[in-house]
Amino acid sequence: MQAGQDARKNIAAPFVLVLPDGAIAGYYTLSATAVDIGEWPAQTIRKLPRYPLIPATLLGRLAVDRRYRGQGHGRYLLADALSRCVRSEIASFAVIVDAKGEDARRFYQRESFLPFPDQPMKLFRPMADIAELFK
Repeated sequence: MQAGQDARKNIAAPFVLVLPDGAIAGYYTLSATAVDIGEWPAQTIRKLPRYPLIPATLLGRLAVDRRYRGQGHGRYLLADALSRCVRSEIASFAVIVDAKGEDARRFYQRESFLPFPDQPMKLFRPMADIAELFK
């Protein structure tokens, strides 16, 4: 599994949703990333320092096994990921996702992720917004 290889190489940290019967319902990975200042929406850039790269957290490979889709596991995994991100002691301006298709893009947009101006499949949610969810 790619997530296991990424973990062994310290590329990404995988988190797995194991059901009470031992079945794996889904998983996601988290890793550090940085986004060029010019990629952010104009209204977001105004709030940022003029660093060439802005630190963020990449939420990658969020997936739910086909057998368990439509049961809320995707939202549970996303909430778990966002909770881990906001509790982190590493600075991160936002959580970034690369939607792999239109269904994924719509899922993230329903969860208040915003698209990057020139990359509609790349979305973000500011960490300050995420922190409000967990107050």
